[in-house]
Amino acid sequence: MYISNEGLLVILFVGLVAGWLAGKIVRGAGFGLIGDIVIGICGALVASLLFPKLGVRLGTGLVSEIVYSAIGAVILLLVVRLVRGGGRL
Repeated sequence: MYISNEGLLVILFVGLVAGWLAGKIVRGAGFGLIGDIVIGICGALVASLLFPKLGVRLGTGLVSEIVYSAIGAVILLLVVRLVRGGGRL
């Protein structure tokens, strides 16, 4: 699979915005710039696997991808908080 430089920048931008947004929604769960990008990209992966199985469709475009990724990142942060934080949400 080939990803162009522009495609990589879009993925990193969406990951950064989604990770930052998820860190703000799940208060106190930010992991810094690189950590937020990783959480955002992993959140996009979680959302892309979970939402089609649930029948959830938000549309197309960059904004919908950010929303998808942010929701997936919030789910991921809640799971990480459950595992690391001793069960407290």
